[in-house]
This record gives sequence, structure tokens and C-alpha cells, in this order.
Amino acid sequence: MIEAERWRELGQQLRVDSIRAAASTNSGHPTSSMSAADLMAVLLDKYLRYDFDNPDNPANDHLVFSKGHASPLLYSIYKAAGAISDEELLSFRKFGSIFEGHPTPVIPWVDVATGSLGQGLPFSVGIALAGKRLDRLPYRIWTLCGDSEMAEGSMWEAFEHASFEGLDNLTAIIDVNRLGQRGETMHGWDLDSYVTRAEAFGWHAIAIDGHDVEAIDRAYEEAAATQGRPTVIVAKTKKGKGVAAVEDKENWHGKALDDPAAAIEELGGIRNITVDVTKPEPGEPHRFKTQPLELPAYELGEEVATRKAYGDALAAVGAARGEVVALDGEVSNSTFADIFAKAHPERFFEMYIAEQQLVAAAVGMQVRDWKPFASTFAAFFTRAYDFVRMAAVSRANIKLCGSHAGVSIGEDGPSQMALEDLAAFRAVYSSTVLYPSDANQTAKLVESMVDLDGIIFLRTTRANTAVIYGPDEEFPVGGSRVVRESDEDEVVIVGAGITLHEALEAADTLAADGVHARVIDLYSVKPVDVEGLRAAAEATGGRIVTVEDHWPEGGVGEAVLSAFADTEERPRVVQLAVREMPTSGKPAELLAAAGIDAEHIAAAARRLVGAPVRA
Repeated sequence: MIEAERWRELGQQLRVDSIRAAASTNSGHPTSSMSAADLMAVLLDKYLRYDFDNPDNPANDHLVFSKGHASPLLYSIYKAAGAISDEELLSFRKFGSIFEGHPTPVIPWVDVATGSLGQGLPFSVGIALAGKRLDRLPYRIWTLCGDSEMAEGSMWEAFEHASFEGLDNLTAIIDVNRLGQRGETMHGWDLDSYVTRAEAFGWHAIAIDGHDVEAIDRAYEEAAATQGRPTVIVAKTKKGKGVAAVEDKENWHGKALDDPAAAIEELGGIRNITVDVTKPEPGEPHRFKTQPLELPAYELGEEVATRKAYGDALAAVGAARGEVVALDGEVSNSTFADIFAKAHPERFFEMYIAEQQLVAAAVGMQVRDWKPFASTFAAFFTRAYDFVRMAAVSRANIKLCGSHAGVSIGEDGPSQMALEDLAAFRAVYSSTVLYPSDANQTAKLVESMVDLDGIIFLRTTRANTAVIYGPDEEFPVGGSRVVRESDEDEVVIVGAGITLHEALEAADTLAADGVHARVIDLYSVKPVDVEGLRAAAEATGGRIVTVEDHWPEGGVGEAVLSAFADTEERPRVVQLAVREMPTSGKPAELLAAAGIDAEHIAAAARRLVGAPVRA
């Protein structure tokens, strides 16, 4: 069989198997798979360098399906490569099968979860950055994109950054099959519209007939030879290619074929071509020099912002752990990630004002076992929340630091004030949410973050706050710290970050009035210290005041309440939180206006214990 004929037959096999997979559960996206079958047949048979027996081989290429709904095609590729059996292919979308409706890294050959459109290419940029600047290996990233997802802004963040970084190890393949879920896409088959935009972003662009295997071959060869910039192959295809009942027909998105047997016969029947996929040349990733860990240490009473301690600690951890990398969204002189950038410039990545690409790049880098810390203002992570959500689906291990949280940032006003970040990150599967209150605690938590799995979020404070812990104290994740206590305590005040310091001031005021308050630093908001909180409530008659620089929904107060959800006797809990839209002002004014400063905390505690409230 000549090469081109083999590719055409393999393309037909991928179509047939995509139809069969979807037919097994009468669901899925076979027509979206059929359009890209020829593109993937040539790639698999000639250009992909991958050891399916060793998916952890650092020299492997990376195949990312940004159009994750075309999973029947991806799984058909695995079958053609001899990686899975026909029985496994036909377990598609069935309960208990790893071959889910959209691919996830539960499958050993999948790097990242896709299916939320507009994410595969940004993830690929992160992998490509790792290849160029970290691993320093010649693997290539091949990313299959859908034309519908080209409307997503995140795709153009990826186009911008890939060009800026000169990622010639990245090839995007746009499957321009014209039809989206409800009809024609924005640009239909206007290939020039995609080519012109890609070229404007600095990419090398090649327009082809996506069903002409010789043209596909030439395009891949050209992409592999292009240096200094990424390549996009804009391929005109037909959705449902090869089956008259569905080819280029509307209303067949996300549907199994009505008559799969007839469709398979029309395509020439079942084939069992097995591709001996070329394995990559051996290669070992670059590793950076390390030295013993020396965390920064701050003196008791010193005034240091936790955001500054984050930067100091990250640079120190980076010196000791060569796999630690840092990314920032053009605010590194505020998040203090610039301290890491100056200490380890070869491992720092400026992602500019593109928060979706910021998080996506971190996810891509952890694919290659790097340990990324990504930072920006906490409020701006909301721009990338779907990427955080999908990072959890990817079982990714990333560390995110959000600074400038709450009304305590002051004059900048509410557009810059993260007031929902604790709730947002607590809601993410596999997340850990940390909120340090002083500089030494911050340093210890940054050290712990390196080896924590999942989505780790650290909330830092803009203002300088007093150092209240010694540099040798430990802060286990899932714990809390009783900062002040006595045998006469009548009420518990729970704070974190900026409000812990207000709580301590309130406790001083209360003590002068003969009211004894226990103060707890809830530096681990998730997981929360259930045992510690229950013990404190029991010791103080079940009276708790929670105070947070955050909306009342989903933050510190509700984390505390969750610790008592299954108890027979629940404490009385007063939640102090930001309840009105803040304005600009000085931090002290804004804390007072929100009712979360020391005066308001003391008043709430007095009411709870029945003591007189000061006029």
C-alpha cells in the first residue's frame, strides 16, 4: 500500500471507529471526529513521535485535542496505535470507563482535560514553554482546534503569547468544518479570515484542504521545518465527512448516527490498520542547580506585608527546588513575584495581562512535572476561573497566589478588591485555600505549597502587618492557631489575614472590659481545622464571632460553620463580613465601614456574651 493510500484508509478507519464508539452508547460527537480524521491519520502515521508504552517519556511529543468533544477520534487513534483494544474503544462514555465523553488525564496518554472550548491551545502554550525554556527538549506539541472555539478570547491570548515567545515547537491545526452546534460558525469556510488573523499575530499560517492527505503531509513537513515562530494549519473539512446522511449537514452536532451500520458500510467497512508510531529519540529534561533551603525570617513586631513575604519565600524555595517556576500577570512588582524573577530569571515567565493564559501556562508546565506558582491580584483570577475549574478536572498540581484581597487594599476601590476569591477557590475540587496572617507564617506555607497536590490558592494582603509568629513555628495545612487564650474565655473570635490583627486588637479592648476572648488564626480555610474549632467552641460556651475581609458567602464564616454541620449542638455564630459594595478610601476607613474592624468585632463579641455594648 503506498503511503498516501494508507493514510486515506487510516482516515476511513478513524471515521468508522468514531462512529462505532458513539453508537455504543448512542451519544457523542462522531461528525466532529470524522471531519478531522484525515488530519490525524497523517499525523499519527508519519509525524507524531510518541512511545505509547511509556507515556512518561520526557521526549514524547504532545497531542492535545483542544476540541475535546472529538474524543471518539482521539480514542480511535489510540486503538490504531495499538494502545487500547476494540473492547476498550467501545466502552466509550460508559460508567466506569476511563474513555469519558471528553478526555481527561485519567487516560495515561492525555496531558490535560479539554471539552470546555478555548483551553487546549492555551494549555499547549504552557507545554511548549516548558519544552523550550525548562526541559530544553525537542518534543513538539500538536494541537487540534475546532473552528467554533476560535471565537474564544483565550485562543487569541494563546496566539499572542506563542508568537511572542517564538514557540516553533507548537503547531495548531484548525479543523474548519464550518458547522458549530447550532449552525454555521462565525467565519464558515473563509480560510483567509483565519490565516490573516494568525499572521497578524505573528504565526506562520498554511491553508489546506483537510481531506487531501498529500497536502496535509506537506503542511506538517513545512510546520516542522519552520523556525522562530509557531505554525497554524487552517484545514477546510466537512463535518461528517464520508457519510451522505450527515456530511456537511446541520443539526448533527453531538449526536450518534441514526444508522451506524449503513454509515460504516458506506465508508468501506471496519478496518484494523495498526500504526507503529515512531518513538522519540531518548532525551532527559534539563534540571536547574539547587542549594539548601533558607527561608526568610522576620523579627517579632516587624511590619511586613504577606505579599512581600510571598516573594521572599518563593525566591528561597526556588533556590532550593529547581523544579519550582514562577509566572505572573504583569503585576510582579505588586505581588512581589519579581523577587523570584531577579533571583531565577530562567524560571520566571511574564504572562502579561492575560490571566487565562497565565493559569493555562501553569497547567501546561505541570504536565512536564514542573511546580508552577502563578500570581496576580486575587480579583483577576476570576477572569480565569474556568481554567482553574478545568485544571481540577485535569488533576493538575498548580499553586496560585492572589494578592490585594479585600477592602483593606484601600483607595483603588472595588474593581481591584477580591471579595469572592475564598468562596471561588473553596468550591474547586481538590483545592487547598490558605490565608496567612504574618510574614513568617507566609514563608512556611509557601514551603508547604510546593509538594501539595491539587489547586492551591494563597491569599496575601497588601498592607504591612505585624509579625506575630517566630520563624521556627510550624503551620500544618488543615490546622489553625490559637493566638490568645485563657481558662476564662467566653467567646471565640476567628479571623485570618488582615482581620486577625483586628481581632487581636478587639481582644485587648474586651480584656480591658473584663470580657475574655479566645482568638483563632484560621490560616487554613480549606481544609478547615474541624477539631480545633470544635474544641474552642466547647471551651467558650459555644459563642463564635467570625470576621473576614470578604463577602459573607463562602468565606471564613461559612468555612467555620461547616466544621459544625454534623454536630448535635451547634454554637451561636456571628459572621462579620463585607456586606455592602465598598468604595475608595483609606484601609482603616473601609474596614470600619464594612463592620470588620476591631471596634465592630469587640461590639459583636460583647453582644454575644451579653455584656453591655459601648456607646
